[in-house]
Amino acid sequence: MQRTLRVELDPELLLLALTHRSFAYENGGIPTNERLEFLGDSILGQAVTVRLFTEHPELDEGELAKRRASLVSSVALAEVARTIGLGPYIRLGRGETLTGGADKPSILADTVEAIIGAVYLDRGGDVATDLVLRLITPLMKDPGRFGAAMDPKTSLQEIAARRGAPAPAYVVAESGPDHSKHFVATVTVGDLVTASGEGSSKKQAEMAAALEAWTTLNDR
Repeated sequence: MQRTLRVELDPELLLLALTHRSFAYENGGIPTNERLEFLGDSILGQAVTVRLFTEHPELDEGELAKRRASLVSSVALAEVARTIGLGPYIRLGRGETLTGGADKPSILADTVEAIIGAVYLDRGGDVATDLVLRLITPLMKDPGRFGAAMDPKTSLQEIAARRGAPAPAYVVAESGPDHSKHFVATVTVGDLVTASGEGSSKKQAEMAAALEAWTTLNDR
């Protein structure tokens, strides 16, 4: 993994960054990557914000915010994770492993953020920023991504219509107590694609699923 990242990282810190809470729960409550994920999210946001601000003086605040949201979304980070082959390295519990956790966008995205946090702690801000930009820059060069990320449900509906497919159909499942609901949406576009997304609201989950489906269709 370090060779792929092109960063020398303390092995124990890297292992922590790869430890999902499901694995920790099944192994005596060992530490998880969630604190590193929290840190990495901030480093990621700052690096992307500065790059967008300096490279796009023609964009106003609103457009910069939209582009940043697209680039730091779970779908974008999951795409990064798949590009570097991260999934098989994530330490997951048995349940998550059996349900394909190594390819779930939310888990992939969270692990990318945790790795960024680990690099920041071990190698400092400059190295962490360099890693972020190396991972995210290819996404910045795809202008089509920004429109889809802002309104993924409409974008998915449009690409479905262009391909003669039926309108996207959504199914949403919810779990958790009332004060902390978790939603998982699945969208199907005929026989072209089926994709899932997660969020803290039905709308967020549907948008994540739509963006995942749009990304899959757009890449074909």
